[in-house]
Amino acid sequence: MIAILSPAKTMTGQSPKKAPRATTPRFQAEANEIALRMAGLTPDELRRVLKLSPKLALECFRKFQAFHATDEPPLPALLAYTGVVFKHIRPADFTDEDFHFAQDHLRFVSGCYGLLRPLDAIKPYRMEFDVKLPEISEGNIYAFWKDRQTGTLIDDVRQDDGILLNVASLDIQPAFQWKEVERSVRVITPEFKVWKNGKAETIVIYAKMCRGEMSRFLVKNRLSDPESLKGFSWEGFRYKESMSDSDNWVFLQE
Repeated sequence: MIAILSPAKTMTGQSPKKAPRATTPRFQAEANEIALRMAGLTPDELRRVLKLSPKLALECFRKFQAFHATDEPPLPALLAYTGVVFKHIRPADFTDEDFHFAQDHLRFVSGCYGLLRPLDAIKPYRMEFDVKLPEISEGNIYAFWKDRQTGTLIDDVRQDDGILLNVASLDIQPAFQWKEVERSVRVITPEFKVWKNGKAETIVIYAKMCRGEMSRFLVKNRLSDPESLKGFSWEGFRYKESMSDSDNWVFLQE
């Protein structure tokens, strides 16, 4: 079973935690080309393209200017991303064995780097999938990655057990030939809901927290059987069989 997650917008270039090794992203050449094109934009252009505040645009500009520099080594992706999902994966207490298991069973979907493994070494960046870079793609970044990484994801899942745990947000699906993924492997999608106004609703921040916690649960318990995921519980979220079907599993906070 391989779990796929969305990346985080917040990143760091340094971490006190050391991973047992670092690997090279499989789409490093494509990442270099995207970063090179983004580095050619001014802070004001980045502000418009990425819909950022002036402060964040300047920070983004500095990241792309430093992307190809060799004085700051890249960081394994699992340690580089610092958003809510990754805060709840909590790799700071991972053992070497945890990192190795994560490398085999977690995947992140990056607009800059494409499909990443946890130990793939990356540089800080800021990228949105709807950005258009005419020099490298006729469409946007979704279109750039769709054909390039679909086969890689399918191959990774098939080489494991043919089961993909989809704990990513919906907005990553257009970065793949998603129908092809669903035809090729079994896709299980957990949904995390809370009771609000008399009905079960998805609250984004809770969903992100749960995605991180479930990914941690998978790694720490070395899960291979997807049925074992039904034992996941956190802060009152538990599997609700009456609201679930074979491949869409609801975890309800009651």
